Amino acid sequence: MKIAILSREADSYSTSRLVEVGRARGHEVEVYDTLRFSLALESMTPQVWYRGQPFAPVDAIIPRIGASVTFFGTAVVRQFEQMGVFTLNPANAITASRDKLRAMQVLSRHDVGIPATMFVRDPRSVLPAIERLGGAPVVVKLLEGTQGIGVILAESLEVAQAVVETLQWAKQNVLIQRFVKESRGRDVRAIVVGGEVVAAMRRRSKGREFRSNLHRGGEAEPVRLSPEYERTALRATQIMGLRVAGVDMLESEDGPLVLEVNSSPGLEGIETSTGVDVATSILRHIEDEAPFLEVDVRQRLSLEQGYGVVEIVVRRGSAIEGVEVARTELDGGDSRILHIQRGLTVIPNPSGDVVLEAGDVLLCYGLRRRLRPYLARGR
Repeated sequence: MKIAILSREADSYSTSRLVEVGRARGHEVEVYDTLRFSLALESMTPQVWYRGQPFAPVDAIIPRIGASVTFFGTAVVRQFEQMGVFTLNPANAITASRDKLRAMQVLSRHDVGIPATMFVRDPRSVLPAIERLGGAPVVVKLLEGTQGIGVILAESLEVAQAVVETLQWAKQNVLIQRFVKESRGRDVRAIVVGGEVVAAMRRRSKGREFRSNLHRGGEAEPVRLSPEYERTALRATQIMGLRVAGVDMLESEDGPLVLEVNSSPGLEGIETSTGVDVATSILRHIEDEAPFLEVDVRQRLSLEQGYGVVEIVVRRGSAIEGVEVARTELDGGDSRILHIQRGLTVIPNPSGDVVLEAGDVLLCYGLRRRLRPYLARGR
């Protein structure tokens, strides 16, 4: 295959490893500076140009989009998607994961542990927000900080209020999170590739530093995840719509709390500390998935007048809980259940004798007037 890596740091450990492994596996792998692309938008012929010339077709791209170029970088990834090129992580998922507020909002509606978080703009709301989180200390975070930059531990109410107000005055959006004291200076990073946790490490800070990032001088050791932590990492990656991710979790008294889902995790720390060849796992995933066409089912199937694609969540105690698919009238005639999401399991094209369970998410296609009553029943 021809594989293009979108990166502004061709000599970085992560990019170099992906090039090395890709070429060793017989692929043509080249690195391209993300900002050197141009996007040609024309009816029926979306194209990309590179350094002023038409870009030769490739089979897959690996986005290594830096935080400082997220907007343009994801636009380039989106253009490749429109051209039918396999992208290791979709543009929309990269964008969502980069915005800490948006990521927390997406995760908050699912059964995934996250630290209690507040987002405020009115200076008068800062102290009530901190009090709702249980008081100081609290952690103040910039929405788009990376590698521990823009993460501040405020030990008192006065300091927290001053930090938030100063950052807001500087036109920076910030989150306020409850400080999980039992995890101070320690977290777990799990690397997920294609629906599997391939490696995990525990990071510890040095001295009085509370941030465990390796870029801040932290140390790492391999760790074997419990089923609960593994399930959380997989679910968070799935919810964010990523194929490859680094999921950072705090080890709290209440179980794993997801701090961040990184769409472009570095490979050096995880490979060095665990000895796991993560780069090879990524290339194998591309080899398995790239031949299959990416189709936006909702967009394609919603074009016919009167038809649409909806998700129906089976709520506990609802009329369709415990009912066989064939008895719901959702599968046949003018409607069809495309798949059932049950936890981390997907049941494609479910047969009529499959019994619906509370928590199931049904992806259905059909006449909107036929599906609409089930939106209410499922809930």
